[in-house]
Amino acid sequence: MKTIALTLSLLLAGGHALAQNQTVDHDSHHASPAASETTEAEVRKVDKAARKITLKHEAIKNLDMPPMTMVFQVKDAALLDQVQAGDKVRFTADKINGAYIVLTIESMKN
Repeated sequence: MKTIALTLSLLLAGGHALAQNQTVDHDSHHASPAASETTEAEVRKVDKAARKITLKHEAIKNLDMPPMTMVFQVKDAALLDQVQAGDKVRFTADKINGAYIVLTIESMKN
């Protein structure tokens, strides 16, 4: 019984040490530093009620994501007031609490 307790204690201590060395904090509400790099996209749809935007985007380097069209949540609903379907934009995004979130967005209009 002492062996089992000691083994369990060592496993728990080791797991705690591993958790402390993780570089990704999935519970964080802060964006990673790499999320500051902008990506170009075309707005396909803006859904203010759901706080979502559909973007046809280039590769998003910080998310290791290839070009595609997808729906994102937005960090701040006010971001959706700045754009409309058809706009060319630059945006930043990150994965926060398991969801892909647009952190910033700006129209590329002249």
